[in-house]
Amino acid sequence: MTLEELTARVREGVPLAGALGIEVLRADAGSALLRMPPSSLSLRPGGTASGPALMTLADVGIWVPLLVATGGADSTRTAQLGISFLRPAGAAGVLAEVRVVRQGRTSVYAEVWMRAEAQEKPCAHATATWMRATGA
Repeated sequence: MTLEELTARVREGVPLAGALGIEVLRADAGSALLRMPPSSLSLRPGGTASGPALMTLADVGIWVPLLVATGGADSTRTAQLGISFLRPAGAAGVLAEVRVVRQGRTSVYAEVWMRAEAQEKPCAHATATWMRATGA
């Protein structure tokens, strides 16, 4: 899948990702880089990226390598998502670096480091477990 196709698939599958303007910048079966541009929709009072926006970025970010690995036919679902907010991201765009740590027969474990554009230090770190759908 091209980056444009991945971005379209993410926005179609999670309309909130489209509303937030999330785009895929790089992707393979084990990692991805996504960007959430600055937007009034993603800001909380005080002018910094909101927790729900960062959680959306992390969650759809983890989906991207799984889509690449399956040619867009991924059937996993988020089972657990944990996030630590380390510092305010500010009103800039946010980059998310995704790494699939482990892929098992029934589950996938991944992490996401997020940082404001033009910043070195992370603003948030997320980990998640995704389960492969077995029907029903």
